Amino acid sequence: MASRHFLAGLLLAAHAHGSPVPGQQSDPVEAVPQLPDGQPNVLNGPFPQTTATPGSGSPGSGSQDSGSQGTGAYSQASDESSTCDTSASQISASVQPSTTGYRVQVYVSGYTSATYHGPYTGTPTTIGAADGPTTLAASIPALPPNPTATYYNTLGVPLHPFPAPYEPAGGLGTNGTLPRYMVESDFDFESIALGLYQEWIELDLFHDGLARFTDQEFLDAGLGPEARSLIEFMANQESGHATLLTDMLGPRAPAECYYNYPYTTVREWLDFCQRVTRWGESGVWGFINHLDSREVGQLLAQSIATEARQQQIFRQMAGLTPMDVWFENGWPQSWAWTMLAPYISYCPANETRLAWQNFPTLHILNNANINRVAPNNTAQDGSEQVGDRIGDPSVSNITCGNCINATGTDENCGPAIAHNRSEPLSFPGKKVLFEWDPPGQAVGPNNSYVTATNAGAPAWVAWSQQLNLTYSPLTLTGNNSGYTYQPLGYVYGDDGIINGTMAVLITDLDLFVTPFNISMLNPHIVALGLYMAG
Repeated sequence: MASRHFLAGLLLAAHAHGSPVPGQQSDPVEAVPQLPDGQPNVLNGPFPQTTATPGSGSPGSGSQDSGSQGTGAYSQASDESSTCDTSASQISASVQPSTTGYRVQVYVSGYTSATYHGPYTGTPTTIGAADGPTTLAASIPALPPNPTATYYNTLGVPLHPFPAPYEPAGGLGTNGTLPRYMVESDFDFESIALGLYQEWIELDLFHDGLARFTDQEFLDAGLGPEARSLIEFMANQESGHATLLTDMLGPRAPAECYYNYPYTTVREWLDFCQRVTRWGESGVWGFINHLDSREVGQLLAQSIATEARQQQIFRQMAGLTPMDVWFENGWPQSWAWTMLAPYISYCPANETRLAWQNFPTLHILNNANINRVAPNNTAQDGSEQVGDRIGDPSVSNITCGNCINATGTDENCGPAIAHNRSEPLSFPGKKVLFEWDPPGQAVGPNNSYVTATNAGAPAWVAWSQQLNLTYSPLTLTGNNSGYTYQPLGYVYGDDGIINGTMAVLITDLDLFVTPFNISMLNPHIVALGLYMAG
């Protein structure tokens, strides 16, 4: 195993100019039916027509105290394995995935959501990511340190004249210039536009759970009216965040879209929310310090701080440890876009498109089911994830070993400020099973983006968490399948590197990267997944 201390930069690797490459924009094709105002005809097409009854939900589409870091491999829990057949998934056979959508009902609680949630079935009008007028190089070259980065203070006192009383020399944007809260480059625009896509889905997602599920369903999941009120407040936060980012982008700011969600129960919705807010938060930490506009970065930081609180709250509501790392992780924009895009069904006509890459999906076949007393009893074939999209939640209707109402010591996973779990979601030495999609898959709004990779042969598994990027060797079992063993490592002291909800990648190279230049890894990524480590 090789370990690389890492994470967070961002610069999308450029492609050589010429004919569109996989994942980049090409000429339009047949148009999609539109309503007179330019909105998609969501009631008459191109979507299938179904209606859900209140409380039925969408048919969908298909630890330890602080998380995962143990000291060795765990066997199946004796209390669960003694009464359950752990050789196969304990999922109710009566629940079958569907690709149809549904119309949201307005319940007596008064919560509402969008008029349609379901898959896109029309023909995209544009194919591929947004592209510039030309592309200057095939990739960003690796360079030595910045020659001006030489300041080193060995005295512990200021070394240069103060520009004003109590104002040490240095800093950016500190010379009295009037701030301008607008994006200042293509990098800024594309980054904040991605952030706005994220804010829009969270606004709809939080409302959708409140509208889709009845008060009794929330009570059955351990959440009362106060919890629903808090979730509504978090949805209102997203309205403010979307307004802020729209103002900083200008007239071509992306508009709200239609979405296709995977959950059918309150538990699955909470699990999905904690995953969505994970990539929403990490996707901003990865680029915020690369923005040309320091002013935009300032306001963005003040909004993403609430995103971090939302992720913690949804983890608590899902019975997970609220904080399981010492440092949050930052991701390149293309990682966040890869995770977000599969859940966007349709966007309005002339929606502003994004330039970021969509990587092929990495399926983690034995990703821990957060609803199990013994997560190590999760099925090995991917059947305990509700679908095959990258951020789909764990199935909640397991018939044996469900932790939601467990009464044994350190077994319950109902909503709580914190839980001590007798068995972690993962552990060093766990054999992790993978399958990954080939590139060229249609994803995202209108199925108009295409997954792409420029990587060579898969050889490594990269674990992205905290301040580190850690590699473990990949053992291939087929053209698009393999396994590795979860590595053991520490950031400082006893802070285990791998924990929480985190990104896992298949790469062709164990490239050394750090938190500020993590995007240098993008050309080497074969596939990207989301791992439940703790």
